[in-house]
Amino acid sequence: QVQLVESGGGLVQAGGSLRLSCAASGPSFSRLAMGWFRQAPGKEREFVGVRSWSGGVTYYADSVKGRFTISGDNAKNTMYLQMNSLKPEDTGVYYCAAHPSWGYNTWATGGYGLDYWGQGTQVTVSS
Repeated sequence: QVQLVESGGGLVQAGGSLRLSCAASGPSFSRLAMGWFRQAPGKEREFVGVRSWSGGVTYYADSVKGRFTISGDNAKNTMYLQMNSLKPEDTGVYYCAAHPSWGYNTWATGGYGLDYWGQGTQVTVSS
């Protein structure tokens, strides 16, 4: 079993930045792709981005391209989401997920079927 714990959420003004972290642990954690989703109140869960284990492949939703960057420290089993130029529409609960496949279709279709999820961290962007 893999455990994922997000941190780094908070309140920020529009145009500001935040960095989220997702720490992974557990005996099954090995060479998993890790990514992020978000969910705003009253809306469906939305794919944000995914990074392959090696970091050689990353995919992002169009809504965050050029503003958000996923990186990772495999030695620390931790993934990061650097969010710049934040907008009020970026507000939501951000969830970390992990899965053996980093394929775009696996992640960008709502994340259903992904193996592991964190509990989420709230990000609020004020206008």
